[in-house]
Amino acid sequence: MLLSRAGMILGIALVLLTAAAYLPAQAQRANAPRELTFKTYLPFITNNTCADFAGVTYNALAPNPPPTDRPAEQHADLNLALRGYALTNNTLGLIDLDGPTDTLAPQLYKLFGNQRVPVFSSVYRVYDWNWATNSRGALITDPPVTLAGMETTTDETLYVPASGYNIGTKPARPAEGFFKDAPNDDPNAYEVLVLYASPDRITLKYTREDNVVNGYTIHVEKICVAPALLALYQQKNAAGRGQLPALKAGQPFARARANEIGVVIRDTGQFMDPRSRKDWWAGK
Repeated sequence: MLLSRAGMILGIALVLLTAAAYLPAQAQRANAPRELTFKTYLPFITNNTCADFAGVTYNALAPNPPPTDRPAEQHADLNLALRGYALTNNTLGLIDLDGPTDTLAPQLYKLFGNQRVPVFSSVYRVYDWNWATNSRGALITDPPVTLAGMETTTDETLYVPASGYNIGTKPARPAEGFFKDAPNDDPNAYEVLVLYASPDRITLKYTREDNVVNGYTIHVEKICVAPALLALYQQKNAAGRGQLPALKAGQPFARARANEIGVVIRDTGQFMDPRSRKDWWAGK
């Protein structure tokens, strides 16, 4: 009798265990201890480099007609972000090239307050543009480098590189890209037009035309454009580009966002090698 009772108890236990095994997962979870999940919300911290320059004001000039043939943000000659660029392997420093030199060309060392030759931290190739299909083409391979990454410090001030040209101190005259009747060291003469600006890039043009067809063009990437300058560009661009911001040689226009900026220089639309000592770093 005792054994049969033990057997009954064991049988009941086995039945209960078997039933528990087949309980729905939801029922089992309901009877399980609750697990508490805690979330911590931290403030989003950004690098506040976008401060205006004390005492610096920006003005505008009328470009020579005709205006650009499409909105600037959709123009691959003005907005370098449309083209893009890819890292390449090549000399990280100045190089010596043969050929003629324009002694009046803008000097890239004047981007920096101490007029140094920066450490070249990386080099890139910019993509070509297919104007027929309005789409990105292959990487430009001649010259082998078309954008140079230059070492900076975060928040470092960047200045308009001086050249031997200026775009004048008065309204544009028809078919006149730059003025030779104003002294090159005239403190009232403007050096460049701003053809495009966004919070982190800018396009500077060393003639009075609203395009890159003639003269020199500089694209500067990975920067923080001065808010007052960006606001002026956006205002003039929205109003039809009858005027565009004009900057003087040595005028601060942006700050470096981090430890590298990207610099492109073009001559009559063609992408040039920004490492060329004789052209953009004379005497360095």
